Amino acid sequence: MHQLLNMGLIRLKIRELAQDKGWTLKEVSDSSGVIYSTVRSYARRQAMTTVDFTAIYKLARTFEVTIEELVEILEE
Repeated sequence: MHQLLNMGLIRLKIRELAQDKGWTLKEVSDSSGVIYSTVRSYARRQAMTTVDFTAIYKLARTFEVTIEELVEILEE
């Protein structure tokens, strides 16, 4: 079961990290095992309150960054 976390208002830095590596969002999805629609949704949103911890963990590992480096806290 996936655990959803309510983290205040956050943004995931997926676009920036993918750009740094020269990856498309599809490549991020393929590498991380996170379904493409989720990757695309997280990359497009300017702010969100709830995220799937498993997806964040997989994305951070794929980008070789910490969760703190992946998540930008906009408002706690």
